Amino acid sequence: MKDRFLELKLKCYLFIIVFGILHSYAFAVDNLECIAPAKPGGGHDLTCQLLARSLELTHLSDAPMVIRYMPGGIGALAYNYIAGAKRKSFNTVVAFSTGSALNIAQRKFGKYDEGSVRWLGALVTDYGIIGVSSKSRWRSLKDLLDTLRKRPDLVIFGAGGSIGSQDWMKSALLLKSAGIDPKKIRYVAYEGGGEAINALLSGHIHVFPGDLAESSKYIQAGKLIVLAVFSEKRIKPGYSTIPIATEQGFPVVWPIWRGYYLPPEIPEEDYRWWENTLRRLSTTTLFEEERQRLGFFPFTTIGKDFENFVKTNVQEMRQLAQEFGLVK
Repeated sequence: MKDRFLELKLKCYLFIIVFGILHSYAFAVDNLECIAPAKPGGGHDLTCQLLARSLELTHLSDAPMVIRYMPGGIGALAYNYIAGAKRKSFNTVVAFSTGSALNIAQRKFGKYDEGSVRWLGALVTDYGIIGVSSKSRWRSLKDLLDTLRKRPDLVIFGAGGSIGSQDWMKSALLLKSAGIDPKKIRYVAYEGGGEAINALLSGHIHVFPGDLAESSKYIQAGKLIVLAVFSEKRIKPGYSTIPIATEQGFPVVWPIWRGYYLPPEIPEEDYRWWENTLRRLSTTTLFEEERQRLGFFPFTTIGKDFENFVKTNVQEMRQLAQEFGLVK
């Protein structure tokens, strides 16, 4: 009887070990995917690139990560897809940002709110900018604002997201601080920053209130001129010659944290795998090099801390949206 008990106990231990190996192997054989809820070329795309490339370089997962683009409603389509149809998937992660939090705050994601997904973590931050084409007649923020005060109908702004989006919001904050009514400005909405930058360089719009990281290669190529960065102080290295809005007399600061969320019913052990992987990833030299290459800045919060951070941020964004009459 005792031998039989020991045999059963040994089989149980063996099952647990084999299950653990198979479960770990599932991540090695199943395709991991990062959904960028916009068209290629913008901040969400770069956020997915950061994770996919860093996982590849560090070998923290043997499975290659595919980037899948899902434009629609500036994040609404992807959010509804994960919160509704893809509730239990373990191999799908979605890029998210300050702008997405602002959309949730304005209830632009339908019936789903900030409690509808599992919040994984943020690994980087970015900063908003006011950019123009190198062919533009404006060479300073003062020049642009002087024109807007006289003939706001002559200037077309364009960025990722409709009125009320974060790109519109940071424009509105700047204009308000300059004594200009944001509602008088012509604004064109695009499905992501990449599409908006192409419109700027093609001459379809005049001003791009976007993000620094997604603009970096165009800045370095001399195609895009930044009139102001919405950061607390000048950014070094690389951007120290670009003035911030505050030093030009307009106290607007707009950091853009970038992170990821998971399906709401992901198994707890799978969530822990992702959480532990992000924690390990964020401490590696290879990740740090990739972050710098993509033009992002340090900011790390993972797991429960990130969940609390997002929910607090959504509430702050809701108050801001109420100030501009975007929500009741």
